Amino acid sequence: MRRIGILHHPKIPVSRTMADEIAQLVESRGAEAWQGSAWDEPGVSQQIADIDLAITLGGDGTILRAARMGSGYDVPVLGINLGRLGFLAEVSPDEWREKLPQVLAGNFWIEERMMLRAESFHNGEEVATFEALNDVVVSRGGLARIVEVETHVDGCRLTTFIADGVIVSTATGSTAYALAVGGPIMPPMLRNIMLIPIAPHLTMNRAVILSEGDSVTLTVKTDHRARLTVDGQSDQNLMDGDSVRVSASPHSCKFVRLQSETYFYETLMEKLRWRT
Repeated sequence: MRRIGILHHPKIPVSRTMADEIAQLVESRGAEAWQGSAWDEPGVSQQIADIDLAITLGGDGTILRAARMGSGYDVPVLGINLGRLGFLAEVSPDEWREKLPQVLAGNFWIEERMMLRAESFHNGEEVATFEALNDVVVSRGGLARIVEVETHVDGCRLTTFIADGVIVSTATGSTAYALAVGGPIMPPMLRNIMLIPIAPHLTMNRAVILSEGDSVTLTVKTDHRARLTVDGQSDQNLMDGDSVRVSASPHSCKFVRLQSETYFYETLMEKLRWRT
């Protein structure tokens, strides 16, 4: 690895100090270090193609940002957890001095995770395209009123959800918003798409697991605004008749892992505090 990108969290002061310390270690091992804010997408986008590894200093949200920015260039991500849960992170703050030299020496394995691509349409014209590691959500807007979401899978009508919204999730996202609304937990290496309603009212109330090759189209029927949200970080207003098409992205997120390849179940019990 010749060039390492270190992405700090602008709202966590200790992340700047840690970034400087990591940069010193990286350069002492003969590599180049570049530092930037994980929230500065234009700035990171100018550098990301020339980075061999992205180290994130923050929580899962910081990792989600890095994943979306780096996936198009196959840049692997190493997360150092400075957040609350740190479900996606690999290293704790007190471990990085021990773990980072292992990574720089090549003693790690790469875990690939499926991502989603969401395309929004208004009057049949494409408005925007998004990439997501966790989920794509079509939901009600500011008013606490249900929204109707007509749902098609590969052009075949599935149902019309009458609900607070619908989540389209990856296996990675199964432990995020989807878990909070009662969805199943999926091992992160699975390349499936999960469709799950949010607080459905007298309509289908079960999650549906789709294959990687399926395409989901969600069309909004509403007399008020609805909302498209991607990974809980990007959003767009939706009006009556607008639609969102979600499918597997051609890109995958690559994570640097040091733990055993069976780490997921241990992490699941630890992070969710379900161990008895």
